[in-house]
Amino acid sequence: MERGARYDEIGSVYARHRRPDSRVARQIVGALGDAGRVVNVGAGTGSYEPDDRAVVAVEPSGVMIGQRPPGSAPVVQAWAEALPFADGAFDAALAVFTIHHWADIAGGLAEISRVARRLVIFSFDPSVHNAFWLFEDYLPESNALASSNIITPAAVADLVGADRIEVVAVPGDCIDGFNWAYWRRPEAYLDPEVRACISGLALLDDEMVAQRMAMLASDLEDGTWESRHGHLLALDSIDGGLRLVVRD
Repeated sequence: MERGARYDEIGSVYARHRRPDSRVARQIVGALGDAGRVVNVGAGTGSYEPDDRAVVAVEPSGVMIGQRPPGSAPVVQAWAEALPFADGAFDAALAVFTIHHWADIAGGLAEISRVARRLVIFSFDPSVHNAFWLFEDYLPESNALASSNIITPAAVADLVGADRIEVVAVPGDCIDGFNWAYWRRPEAYLDPEVRACISGLALLDDEMVAQRMAMLASDLEDGTWESRHGHLLALDSIDGGLRLVVRD
């Protein structure tokens, strides 16, 4: 599947379930500091774009661009690896849940480093992220995807000369429907529309995923899931491997 077609296929209901969570947003905005001019690379529908800065979005998928809300930042249809901007054109570059879809991660990181001094890269540590009960118990095939086995945040930090890596906790009632969002609400994964907004599930065979979700439904009904993971219900947030790599 071509890169642009990937999100053209899985992105049709993206805006319905992938809404920015205010707690995650505060951490991202804090990492942006006082940057006034921001480029949001791999911007999708615009989640986590600050509304108090001069933002330009970059997004390759026309389907995702079409779901950007009225009044959102202007968008350029382009790839991260070939940004159509001059050196130092922005105060900061933001990349949210996108580098695992780049064909050339090192090239994309070099490009965002070229156009901005401050970098805020929201990604994940696969060693933590891939240990999720959903993947280990029901969909280990997701962990075999190339997008699940990406460059580590530490390696990203080395490539861009980052100043720090921040842990981004996933709230138990997170409203941004990424893969770990429903760690305490397992029934949500039974909804095909929810799964369609999670690339690590949407890229798998639909029939196979449906069969595994039938197993999850059975485990929820007979108490198997709670016997394995009921301790999670007492937690307010969890480390799902989400990380902010920040270059000030």
